[in-house]
Amino acid sequence: MAKKKKAKAGDKTVYREFGSEEALERPVKELAPEDHDLRIQTSRKGRGGKTVTLIGPFELSDENLKKLLKTLKNLCGTGGAAKEDRLEIQGDHREKLLTKLIQLGYRAKLSGG
Repeated sequence: MAKKKKAKAGDKTVYREFGSEEALERPVKELAPEDHDLRIQTSRKGRGGKTVTLIGPFELSDENLKKLLKTLKNLCGTGGAAKEDRLEIQGDHREKLLTKLIQLGYRAKLSGG
């Protein structure tokens, strides 16, 4: 007799005919650093007047995106977050981030004012 799997908290699936959740996830197309075309810009919108530096769009797995985020946060000495296909670093660090991303092999340029 097969064991019944317990539903995860927040899972509102009533019926699923085939497979598991892994089968339903979309595969992530991961590009090499030189194949990215990144834009680096600052923004204050929706952040209570605080400035953040936005970098993206990335086409990386979540694991690799978080590794890159950690490297960039350590470089700037600030906090940050990975949201969808973009990185947010607290503060205005456009020049530092541009030089570091170019050293890592990414094609990046400054965007906006």
